[in-house]
Amino acid sequence: MINGFKNFILRGNVVDLAVGIVIGAAFTAVVTQLTKSFLEPFIRLLAVLLTGEEGIGGVGFEYRGVVFDWPAFVNAVITFVLTAAALYFLVVMPMNRLAERRRRGEEPPPAAPSEEIKLLTEIRDALVTRRTDR
Repeated sequence: MINGFKNFILRGNVVDLAVGIVIGAAFTAVVTQLTKSFLEPFIRLLAVLLTGEEGIGGVGFEYRGVVFDWPAFVNAVITFVLTAAALYFLVVMPMNRLAERRRRGEEPPPAAPSEEIKLLTEIRDALVTRRTDR
């Protein structure tokens, strides 16, 4: 039972998956911080400039005491798009190109010999055996 678990853990797919999850989480944290530190303040500043209201508090609108913080939503959408784009261009696309190169380098397995080839091979083998018997 322990040996089977060890084989499962040490398989390449499980290790690759674990590494991918850790790197993905770290990369998502970087992109989230980038959007919170730079893009969200820029969106809020842009909203203040467009609406003409003073201060950051006037950016989200309020209805009956409930504040709708739409810049945070825009920030989340930008975070998602940046993360998805980076993963596609830095991981998925290179892996697809690598797989395509591997497919091009492989030759298809040879087709089974035709009946004529099999018959000629039998004739050849029979002639060789006759020659060696004499």
